[in-house]
Amino acid sequence: MSAGGGYAAGYYAYLWAEVLDADGFAAFTEAGDVFDSALAERLKDIYSDGDTRDPMELYRAFRGREPTIEASLEQRGLTAA
Repeated sequence: MSAGGGYAAGYYAYLWAEVLDADGFAAFTEAGDVFDSALAERLKDIYSDGDTRDPMELYRAFRGREPTIEASLEQRGLTAA
């Protein structure tokens, strides 16, 4: 194993969490209401089902698709104007 492999794995997990956070929040901004109760219920399903179902299956049920990096890139100012 190369030196720093653990750090790289941890950083990748951090970046993936950031992608999920940004993409998930984008669902609320796209709905035009960050307090949208229907979306909040679908998000709550991710937490309540926990490790009983595949995490990507839970995310797709919430978002209607797999996560994308666009919202994360936008938050970092890395999208084309």
